[in-house]
Amino acid sequence: MINVTKTFLPPAEEYNEYLKKIWETHWVTNQGPLCEELELKLKKYLGVKNLLLVSNGTIALQLAIKALDLKGEIITTPYSYVATVNSIIWENCTPVFCDIEDKTFCMDAEKIEKLITDKTSAIMPTHVYGFPCDVNRIKDIADKNSLKIIYDGAQSFGVKVNDTSVYNFGDISTISFHATKLFHTIEGGAVITDDDALAEKLFLYRAFGHMDDDYYSVGINARTSEFNAAMGLCNLHRVMGFIEERKRLNLLYKKFLKDLPLKFPEIPSDIFYNYSYFPVFFQTEEIMLEVKDLLFKNGINTRRYFYPSLNTLAFTYGESCPVSESAANNVLCLPIYNEMDSGLPEKISSLISQALNL
Repeated sequence: MINVTKTFLPPAEEYNEYLKKIWETHWVTNQGPLCEELELKLKKYLGVKNLLLVSNGTIALQLAIKALDLKGEIITTPYSYVATVNSIIWENCTPVFCDIEDKTFCMDAEKIEKLITDKTSAIMPTHVYGFPCDVNRIKDIADKNSLKIIYDGAQSFGVKVNDTSVYNFGDISTISFHATKLFHTIEGGAVITDDDALAEKLFLYRAFGHMDDDYYSVGINARTSEFNAAMGLCNLHRVMGFIEERKRLNLLYKKFLKDLPLKFPEIPSDIFYNYSYFPVFFQTEEIMLEVKDLLFKNGINTRRYFYPSLNTLAFTYGESCPVSESAANNVLCLPIYNEMDSGLPEKISSLISQALNL
């Protein structure tokens, strides 16, 4: 079965070199030397001021909400992975859903202000498929209304807006380093901020709120391990190659699908994109499901990123978000991953054409 993504694993010999260091030091967790090395290299690679590794992308969001002391309502997107809204509810806040725009599927910044109430404490958008939100407009709205901004940047590793890392926007940005991501540490994530005081707070929250025998605050265990950091160190220097490979596959898909009645997200001209996903917008859910079924019968597994629209979940009680609901029903992500066979985009496109009777 060809899956929608495939985890990249470096040569075993390269990973084993890092394992030897772990065996030599017996330091396997608690912010060891490999975690320290990876944090420094990630800060340099991404061009960010403060970055702290954590155990996963969901805990990164929870730490961000806690560190900003958010209460009441948080305006968020209905078009994201469920971890986005789960983190809000888990931290005893209320999600308020702002519909998305139909070009990149990110939160529609022009719809935010009408949702702000005296209970609103923050805006938490997602950079969907790695496409940046309208960061400048969202900042203007947040500043005008004294709101905090947390960006869920799980899918936007390496993305830049006008040569600036997308993670330099907002009060806090979060990343996922899950095994399905462009850059991964098997499991893991990070929190990023340019606020030193906030970074110090996050540092304490990540490790039970204490340093040695001195206790400063409440906290949890959100640390990652040396084994995860070792995987990240193996993969980081390959990221640009990953992006180039996925860009090539993206262009092949568009070449073979260009004459079919399909829509694709628009890549803004002012960004450096990472090509993490290849979403296709079909005319109807019925057509999309027919395509999905035919591909599966031919050994190709696709995914409905993101279905269902989060405002429709039984435990969120959101208002209608028609653009998000339409995207959730009609979008299908096609396989795209490192080391994918270059012939697959043409094969998959041919099967889609067959399903559409074209």
